[in-house]
Amino acid sequence: MSITDIFLKGNDRSLIENLLKDGAERRKGEEELFKSYSYFIAEATRKYSISEDEAFDAYSDSVLIALEKIRNHSFEGRSSIKTWLFQIFHNKCVDLLRKKTTNKYSVHQTHSISDVLYQLSDETKLVIDELAGKTDMDLLKRKLGELGENCKQMLLYWADGINDKQIAVQMAYKSADVVKTSRLRCLEKLRNLYKPT
Repeated sequence: MSITDIFLKGNDRSLIENLLKDGAERRKGEEELFKSYSYFIAEATRKYSISEDEAFDAYSDSVLIALEKIRNHSFEGRSSIKTWLFQIFHNKCVDLLRKKTTNKYSVHQTHSISDVLYQLSDETKLVIDELAGKTDMDLLKRKLGELGENCKQMLLYWADGINDKQIAVQMAYKSADVVKTSRLRCLEKLRNLYKPT
C-alpha cells in the first residue's frame, strides 16, 4: 500500500499518480502542479518584499524540489500538497532574505566584475572581456550538448527571446504551460551540470 492510498485524498492523489507515471500524463501532472499554486508568487512579493523575478525563481525551485521528492517517494503525504509545497516555498523565500542581509551577499553585490574591470587599462579590459566571454560560451555550449537535443533546442529558442507559446508550436508541445514546465526542468538539469562533482 502506497502513501497515496493511506493519506491523500481527491485531487492530490490523482496528481501524485500522474507525476509517478511517464510521458504525457507526467507532463500534465507537472503542468497542473506548477499552475495550481503559482499564486504563491504574488503573495510572496507582498509578504517578503521580494521582486516578482525572485519569487518566481523561488517558486520554480520549490516545484522542482517537490517533483523530485514525489518521484523518489520521500513525500509522505501527511499534509496536502498545497501545504507541503508552501512550506518548501516559504523556506526558499526565507533563505533568499537571509542571503540578502548577510555580509557575504553585500560583498558579492558591491564588487561586480564590471567594477573591477573599470580599474584596469582599456587594453587589459578588452583582453579579459574577450577571454571571459569565450570561456563562458565554450563551457555553455559543452553543457548544452550534454543536455540532450530537446532541452538544448528549447533553451536556445528561449535564449533567443522566443516565448513559450511560440516554442510550443515550433517543438509540437501541447501548450505554453507544458513548455514552461519542461524548460524549468531543463534549466535545473543545466544548473546541475555546472555544479562541481
